[in-house]
Amino acid sequence: MNAPAPMVIDGDEVSASLSYPDCIEVVRDAMIALSQGRTRQVLRTIIPVGDHKAFGVMPGALGLDDFFGAKILSVFHDKDRPTRSAHRGFVLLFEGENGFPVCLADAEQITRIRTAAASAAATDALARKDASVLTIFGAGMQARSHIEAIACVRDLSRVVVWGRTLANAQAFAAEAQAAIGLPVTATTDGKEAAQQADIICTVTGAREPILFSDWVRDGTHINVVGSSGIGPIEIDTKLVQRVRFFAESRAATAQYSEFQKAKEQGVITDDHVVAEIGEVLGGKPGRTSQADVTLYKSIGHIVQDLAAASVLYRQRLGLTEIS
Repeated sequence: MNAPAPMVIDGDEVSASLSYPDCIEVVRDAMIALSQGRTRQVLRTIIPVGDHKAFGVMPGALGLDDFFGAKILSVFHDKDRPTRSAHRGFVLLFEGENGFPVCLADAEQITRIRTAAASAAATDALARKDASVLTIFGAGMQARSHIEAIACVRDLSRVVVWGRTLANAQAFAAEAQAAIGLPVTATTDGKEAAQQADIICTVTGAREPILFSDWVRDGTHINVVGSSGIGPIEIDTKLVQRVRFFAESRAATAQYSEFQKAKEQGVITDDHVVAEIGEVLGGKPGRTSQADVTLYKSIGHIVQDLAAASVLYRQRLGLTEIS
């Protein structure tokens, strides 16, 4: 049997076709399946290929006889954005009946949308139902995506954006406000930004903490997203120790920089993980009181990418049902 040519879905089509509501739904289902042992994946492999250059591979399967594949991408220093890295590559999707590769979808745009969708699913499960003020630490691509995704699961009244420079934060706030139709204010004062928030998302490239426990009000939910491996840290150890901590998977905590630092300092153990987010999405208790500070740590899992790519593949074939 000759293999058909896989369809190619570029970044523009991913952005136009992969909606946040659809992606939130399939990411939620994928994380439940991960926690129930119905999916297959291994931790990512990252190979240095030069100064500020890396090649990454994330393989996995959505389940037996289901889609499987890998995200394959480069992470290179972005010359156009000196403080950031560019992610370039594809999510390669195979079908589970004959093992044919059926789809190559732009990895950067899938990652942008599914990362925010995963945070939104966690927020829906863990944030207070009346949470309405969102604070974003960061003013890049993921900041905008997180605003759009979180707005799908909570009735936001306003957004606060923290940036290292006021000019960048203000430019981002003006653009975001025009796009989403909500008041968006900018600040460089992290304490002021955090103390207004019901929901906080950290989506920065920070190497050292930019969010501290003393700034966070009781009852806040936090999504920690920016650090995707050992080294960079966005939040202080005191905050890690304080929160009800929810992981994508218990195995992934080996690559959670903030969690590992707190372990090294002896203030937590592996038992500090209350549950995997898929367990909570599947019905296990998450928030226990209005005063709880809950935290979801995200580095990204391949089952999220494969679930998102499968939506795009089915849409291109005219199969619009998500499940």
